Amino acid sequence: MALATRTARSPSLIGFLWRSTVGKKAVMAATGLIMLGYLVAHMIGNLKIFFGPGEFDSYAHWLRTIGEPVLHYEWFLWILRVVLVAAVVLHGVAAYQLSRRDLAARPDKYRRTRARTSYATRTMRWGGVILLLFLIWHLLDLTTLDANPNAQHGHPYANIVASFDRWYVALFYIVAMLALGLHIRHGFWSAAQTLGANSPRRDRVLKATANGLAALLTLGFVAVPIGVLTGIVS
Repeated sequence: MALATRTARSPSLIGFLWRSTVGKKAVMAATGLIMLGYLVAHMIGNLKIFFGPGEFDSYAHWLRTIGEPVLHYEWFLWILRVVLVAAVVLHGVAAYQLSRRDLAARPDKYRRTRARTSYATRTMRWGGVILLLFLIWHLLDLTTLDANPNAQHGHPYANIVASFDRWYVALFYIVAMLALGLHIRHGFWSAAQTLGANSPRRDRVLKATANGLAALLTLGFVAVPIGVLTGIVS
């Protein structure tokens, strides 16, 4: 009976991993890679705006029909949104808890200094906050259209133009994309270390990949608001 009670009360493997520092880092790495894959696909889709309203609106409509007839209209998008929300929440919670754990582990004499807090760590922390605020705004602006007074449902190309015609929206977007680039640059390298992909021989390649991905995604996303502001997209 006592053995059965101890067994019943023993933590599950998932719970044990989540409570451990290594487990939280693994969750951050896995969810980060999920979001990175989405960002690459999202950027490629966004660049279709340079081919005109017909091409871009057709692409936006296609996204809503993926999986038909097995899935109903927009089901794929909703499944994708649920997965992404779960990834964002897990990523953010793990990052916050690791940050608190790191602060709690510091000796008292270091509490008033940043000696043990690297530039990359501070960039990731504040970059994450900026990206969270941006994500909320972006959804209100181009998904629900509540923050875009000139938007119309069913006209994604025109809605993007209407959004970025406002210079302050375009500026906020560009700043957020710069933060995203820095976040990806450090996050990709950290994920590689957590998942054990790094080694003395592969470090140079992984760092070059992190820099390349960060630059590619930043330029790809920033190209859209710049295209609207310069009149290339109108």
